This record gives sequence, structure tokens and C-alpha cells, in this order.
Amino acid sequence: MIMPAQGICFAIAINTVKLVAGQLIREGRVRRSAIGLAGQSVPVARRVARFHRLPVESGVRVEMVEPDSPAQGAGLSPGDVIVAFGESPVRGIDDLQALLTDKEVGVESSLTVLRGVERLHLKVVPRESKPAG
Repeated sequence: MIMPAQGICFAIAINTVKLVAGQLIREGRVRRSAIGLAGQSVPVARRVARFHRLPVESGVRVEMVEPDSPAQGAGLSPGDVIVAFGESPVRGIDDLQALLTDKEVGVESSLTVLRGVERLHLKVVPRESKPAG
């Protein structure tokens, strides 16, 4: 709790705590994967979602692609909207981050992307994320 901030509290989901605690106990650190982009959760036009038979009507719009990143290697461009990672739908940035686990490092996965009204299937190989700090 942050007292001078009028009692604002922060909470962490128990599943996240279990995951992080387990990795810290086993490996002494938390290992995550990354594809090297900045993104934002956005809605997908209903008619586009229906046309492509997407299970979701939102995704992650790519705002920036890091140079020499897996995202750049996969051919992602600013403006693309990621709607699936592997077989899992991506409703927003939280879904994408949850899917980028330590098990994805170095493993080729598919990205389903909307570029304009066209649906693309790109291949990406996530790398280990850099530690914060």
C-alpha cells in the first residue's frame, strides 16, 4: 500500500506469484521470452473479424519494432495487429505477454497478423528477454 497515495493498493494474481516463485526457487531468476516490439491493445473492426473468422475482436497493434529483433525478422511492421500467437488468440497486450513464457525462447511460433484487411501468418522465434534495470 502506498500511504501518501490515498491508500492505493497493488495486487498480483496468485498464478503469477506461483510461476515467479517457482522460477526463483529453481533457477534464481525469472526467465521470459520477447519478440521485440512495443504494442497497444486495440479493437478490430467487427466486419474484419467476421470476414477472417477470428475468435476475438481485438488485438495488439504494433507501434514500434526493435531493430534486429525477432519481430523485425518475422516481418512485423508498425500498424500490424497481432490477433493470435501460436494457436492462442491475442485479445490485447496482456494476452501476448502471458503467452511469451520461458518455454517460448528459441522456439518458432506462428503469429496471425492483420495488415490492413489482409490476414498474414508470420513465423517468429522469440529470444530471451533482457533483465530490467
